[in-house]
Amino acid sequence: MNDDTLKFDDNGLIPAVVQSPEGEVRMLAWMNGEALARTRASGFVTFWSRSRQALWTKGESSGNRLRVRTLAADCDGDTLLVVAEPEGPTCHCGTESCFDGEGAALPALPWLGRLEAQLRRRRASANLEGSYTQKLFARGAERIGKKVVEEAGEVALAALALEHRATPERRAAFVDEAADLLFHLQALLVSQGHSLVEVAERLRQRHREG
Repeated sequence: MNDDTLKFDDNGLIPAVVQSPEGEVRMLAWMNGEALARTRASGFVTFWSRSRQALWTKGESSGNRLRVRTLAADCDGDTLLVVAEPEGPTCHCGTESCFDGEGAALPALPWLGRLEAQLRRRRASANLEGSYTQKLFARGAERIGKKVVEEAGEVALAALALEHRATPERRAAFVDEAADLLFHLQALLVSQGHSLVEVAERLRQRHREG
């Protein structure tokens, strides 16, 4: 991104949209040149507060920081897109996104990012007396891997049943089994310190290479 092409407004500000790596829009705020420079230098998103007329780093009081992955400008150079890894809820109201108001429906694919964050929290508190997910993480990769294999088999059987006779009940059962498989696959990835985002990126690389 070439800063010389950025179009700051008459107050020296530019809007910055923050998006999670999974594609969920988390918030919008403003940056000036100094906020942009500090964001780059620190690796955490910093804005300019128009009300307080001061710099502020997101999460400096709550601990819910935004760890920068990429910075980009739009085609006109008058808006920034910040892809950042949220370290907790983003909104000051305590919700994951500032766009979680009444009637807001998060698209299904970005919602997987929230599920992954929840899985990380459950992994951190894994124990054999906790929830199903905590117990799963407590038993380790071998148990989670067996569940992945088991659920993959269920998906295959449901697909065969659907191919034989495509009833609404069988379609619903197929989707349910696929959801179980994806959940356990995501849990396995988290257990090994990885993410669905990495898998999606690898698929994108293969698509480019192919």
